Amino acid sequence: MVFKKKFTAGIALAALMTGLAACSGGEEATTEGGEGGAEKITIFQTKVEISDQLEAAAETYTEETGVEVEVIGTTGDDYFQQLQIRLNNGTGPSIMSVQNATVAESLQSYLHDLSDEEFVSNIAPDMALTLEDKVVGIPYGVEGFGIIYNKDLVNPEDIQDYESFVSTLEKFNAEGINGYALSSEAYFLIGHMINYPFSIQEEPIEFMDSLSAGEVTMAETEEFLRFGEYMEAIRANTPSPLSTSYDQQVGDFAAGKTAMIHQGNWAWGLLQDFEVDFEVGMAPFPLEGNDKLAVGVGSNWAVNSDKEPEEIQAATDFLEWLHTSETGKRIIVEDFGFVPAMTNIEANDLDPLSQAILEASNSGETIPWSHNYFPANLVLNDFAPAAEKFFVNEEMTSEEFITNLDAAWQNAIK
Repeated sequence: MVFKKKFTAGIALAALMTGLAACSGGEEATTEGGEGGAEKITIFQTKVEISDQLEAAAETYTEETGVEVEVIGTTGDDYFQQLQIRLNNGTGPSIMSVQNATVAESLQSYLHDLSDEEFVSNIAPDMALTLEDKVVGIPYGVEGFGIIYNKDLVNPEDIQDYESFVSTLEKFNAEGINGYALSSEAYFLIGHMINYPFSIQEEPIEFMDSLSAGEVTMAETEEFLRFGEYMEAIRANTPSPLSTSYDQQVGDFAAGKTAMIHQGNWAWGLLQDFEVDFEVGMAPFPLEGNDKLAVGVGSNWAVNSDKEPEEIQAATDFLEWLHTSETGKRIIVEDFGFVPAMTNIEANDLDPLSQAILEASNSGETIPWSHNYFPANLVLNDFAPAAEKFFVNEEMTSEEFITNLDAAWQNAIK
């Protein structure tokens, strides 16, 4: 697979924060549903964390415009397969989530060109999802992940390099505390973790191109070998993540049973539900001296071009309302809890995890989301099974694990 898009994440995030500092309130959307347009639209999206909030937003929009908005539920990991089935059988949604450029390429014939919509000009530079210079996706917001830690139990200075990280895990293990929890879902098990050895490469996309061409291997690259050692230390000193759901991972952390979890700022909503009663922080995963959080765009809103013109317009009107009306902007920041990727939306009173992401983005001290440029379905179909085998077979060495990831990559690009 050839990756054509050049990384501009650092520039884009710096531009985003410049825009946020200078932004002012946008104009109210003036959508009037039902007057010659579609009377109903459907939304199918991948972030289960905002399902309830999106339902409430849909009801508000219907009250304001008269256009019915149906939110179709999803379980998360199988979203893309469900979406493909719906698109193929003609029951595709009006608005759908498109995770990244790789997914967008596979869905290109279904993606409506949003380039000429006025509200699209508010997207921070280089944050829009584009194909062939056409805007086909509106970013949900800026997100980031790293090590979420209990400030009562963990000092970030104790996890700044491999030796201190492993020592800290061993200490918690001896005390009967889970020092570091992953969970069984594909991205929370391996997809986000494997981001690190890719993103600390000097040119991540060029490295991926070379990997696909057989010019380099992970097993011959220092950053991946050391990553394997971290994973081996996690396996040796913590309970298996394979029987741990996302809810349990976050719940055990909130209950003080786990000192650190690898998650993103999206986990704050669930932490609130569990009524966490201690201060939390977010620290970088210290692979090879990395001292930056991973920041990027988690998903994008896209409009289904296979619909009738009236429904396409109604779907676009909803997205305009969401990103320009005072009600919509409040929903994005307060209800969804997103760190906005639109320069016309201000972000105040953020939760501590989102604040950490905002500060990292504002300073430019971030690493990109390389996994957004992986071959399609690599994490779900190839990396996750390899990681599961690693955690099941405690005799597997870190070198063997990385060799298996090499094989998984090559299988994905066939």
